[in-house]
Amino acid sequence: MPLAPTDLAARDLACRRGDRLLFRGLNFTLASGRIVWLRGPNGSGKTSLLRLLAGLSTPAGGELHWQGRPVREQRAAYARATCYLAHANALKEDLSSLESLQFLARLHGHAGDASSCTEALRAVGMHSRRHAAVRTLSQGQRRRIALARLHLEPSAPLWILDEPYDALDADGSRMLDRTLAAHALAGGAAVLTSHIDLSVNEPAPEILQLDAVAAR
Repeated sequence: MPLAPTDLAARDLACRRGDRLLFRGLNFTLASGRIVWLRGPNGSGKTSLLRLLAGLSTPAGGELHWQGRPVREQRAAYARATCYLAHANALKEDLSSLESLQFLARLHGHAGDASSCTEALRAVGMHSRRHAAVRTLSQGQRRRIALARLHLEPSAPLWILDEPYDALDADGSRMLDRTLAAHALAGGAAVLTSHIDLSVNEPAPEILQLDAVAAR
């Protein structure tokens, strides 16, 4: 089933962290079927921009528009349309893989039933470890559990991902490539950071070089 159109636009966006202005005058659009790779040196504001796009912080200037209207006028609808995965996996050490994913699902307003979460873990190659305690898992396995959320929120057209490839092995990276490509093919869109070169080619990611608009 095709996803709702994305049509996210940043207009003269500025971001401040403490007393420091990270960037200003940022303009870009993210339309359905597109993947945007956010790049820039450490400290240029990549994670801060993702948090702005996810609605978790307020811009120091400019405005975000979604579906032609300011995000501030439709925060609830915008929140339902986005899936934000932070760099931290946010898993509970003493819970099992399945229980941790259920917790994350419920935290983000989803049912978190065992059946759907089990299938999501299967999709990321963690079905055989679904009853293993998180504390016994490698960092790559933990990242796969966090990424399983993408399979629980397929109707969210906008994915905002902070270093989603972090700690993944080659097989895990290919799995994520396929997931991103399928999401874009269905009409979704994604903006992500990555310190490694992306190998997704259908569609080819568009690069947004953040240091080119960094405040001086």
